[in-house]
Amino acid sequence: MVKKKGDAAGNTIILNKKARFDFFIEERYEAGIALEGWEVKSLRAGRTQIQDSYILLKDGEAFLFGALITPLPTASTHSHPDPQRTRKLLMHRREINKLIGHVERKGYTVIPTAMYWKKGKVKLEIGLAKGKQAHDKRQSEKDRDWQREKQRILKSH
Repeated sequence: MVKKKGDAAGNTIILNKKARFDFFIEERYEAGIALEGWEVKSLRAGRTQIQDSYILLKDGEAFLFGALITPLPTASTHSHPDPQRTRKLLMHRREINKLIGHVERKGYTVIPTAMYWKKGKVKLEIGLAKGKQAHDKRQSEKDRDWQREKQRILKSH
């Protein structure tokens, strides 16, 4: 089997499915993450969780808060890993300034939506999002159920 260049399914570390349920995601950006060696090993083993994490924009920099990367039991004995440490995001100055403008003036939130490998580096897909109300969430569920039912009907006929 030859791997296609656009095939990202094998490169995905984790998806934040709750983000699409709780927010309208309007724009997506790609950011690098400053990680330590033990964190990369844990990511390769799939021991991460970004469901309750968020991104804070402060002093012209972006930081990932609340992401849990569980250390492997074989982690180095001389370092004391912190599973929920704040991790710096690596982005272009223009992108950070644009995000800061949207968050401060228009009431948006910046959340992580996915983590994946790209050319041997860990990348975080972040979304510029607006929160959904309860009725919006119900409508999303109805639409999803209708699409599923429609597929069943078409498949059976």
